[in-house]
Parts: sequence; C-alpha cells; structure tokens
Amino acid sequence: MPKGYWVARVDVHDLDGYKRDYVAHNGAVFAKYGARFLVRAGTFETAEGTSRSRNVVIEFKDYATALACFHSPEYQALIKARAPFSESDLIIIEGYDGPQPG
Repeated sequence: MPKGYWVARVDVHDLDGYKRDYVAHNGAVFAKYGARFLVRAGTFETAEGTSRSRNVVIEFKDYATALACFHSPEYQALIKARAPFSESDLIIIEGYDGPQPG
C-alpha cells in the first residue's frame, strides 16, 4: 500500500507566534498519526514557478492516515492557532508504488 504525504509550502509572518502557538503543539498530533518529517524548512531553490519561504514534506503510513490526521479535531484546532501567523498551501497526496523508469 502506498504511503501518504503532506506537501506544505508556508510563509511565516510572525515566527515567535508560529513557534509558540503551532510548532510547540503539533508534535503530539503528528506522533498520534505516526507522521515522519522528510523535509522541514531546509535550504531550497525555486527552479520553476512560485514558492513560499518554508517547505515541509511529512510522510504517513498511508493516504487514509494522512487524511485522518488533517481532518482530526486536534489538527483543525492547530490550523486556527497557526492562521494569524502564517499563510500556507497544503496538498495531501498518495505516494507512488509502481514501476520506476529504467
């Protein structure tokens, strides 16, 4: 079964508020759903299109778990807490488990 992923792009306008009201509380929610950070605001280059200042990729055991985490009451509360401090784009996507180019 393919894994599920969150791919987020974020612009943070108030880093102190973002860390205090969102980052400090999201670990428990992500742990509950077995989330694993693959990318967390590392150095990047915008090769095409537009970008935001922060990029995050989070892996889940499957697509259903990725959706369940996002729709959970705990994470929905975190979205509200994060909103005054940032703007973000988030997609939840199923991973690919098929043949690779050879």
